Amino acid sequence: MATLSPTEAYLWDYIENHQQAVVNASITQLSTAANVSPATVVRTMKKKGFNGYTDFRHDLLKRTGDAAPFSILEQVDDQIKKVIMQNQVEVYNTLENLKVSVIEDSVQLLAKAEIVLILARGLSESIASEVTLKLQLLGKYAEFFSDPNIIQTIAGQVSSKAVAITITLNGETPELVAAAKTLAARDIPQIILTTNAEAPIVQYADELFVGYKSKAAYFDKYEVASRLPLQVMSRILLDSYVVRKRGQKS
Repeated sequence: MATLSPTEAYLWDYIENHQQAVVNASITQLSTAANVSPATVVRTMKKKGFNGYTDFRHDLLKRTGDAAPFSILEQVDDQIKKVIMQNQVEVYNTLENLKVSVIEDSVQLLAKAEIVLILARGLSESIASEVTLKLQLLGKYAEFFSDPNIIQTIAGQVSSKAVAITITLNGETPELVAAAKTLAARDIPQIILTTNAEAPIVQYADELFVGYKSKAAYFDKYEVASRLPLQVMSRILLDSYVVRKRGQKS
């Protein structure tokens, strides 16, 4: 790694001692606060192995998310602070994982489909129910299935003019994976929302949303991990669909 100049070393020391402020500061705000030029900020970041200041801020948030400035954090102890900030990190990193092309293509698939098939199991079912209801309110024919004995049958019978949305945290639920395989064999487009990019179901996705799941688990004896990333992605998908739908009418 390249050696920092005295000015760059000073800046890096300033950043290390003001991480809570820096994580929310623009490059201009940082340069003013540290009394260095924006060019010095860029050079320092690159010498430290980052693509630029934005890349550094993303990394800093991942490392020090529990220090982010929210007024409520001044009123709670470190353990509760960690719980609160875990949610921020999940949302932030999930948004970072999103791809505009995936959102746009998924919206087009939904717009063209005559039927939307929604599949989910366990705690993800509540999200799937909400997705189904919202699509129905928008005038789209949508059906949600969660029964493991029915999912596979429906995948083999649903209209070829359908699009499937599968919501699965780990992407490993056997019946959902089997249904995805059946749908793929029938060339039915699939939009898959998960937090596991390496899951067996991923190979069958035409459009893939991958959220960020925190490693922290407070119900360690049960499979009740947070579905917040799935909720965020499903909301973005449906809100984007509404925006495009309204745009076509105007």
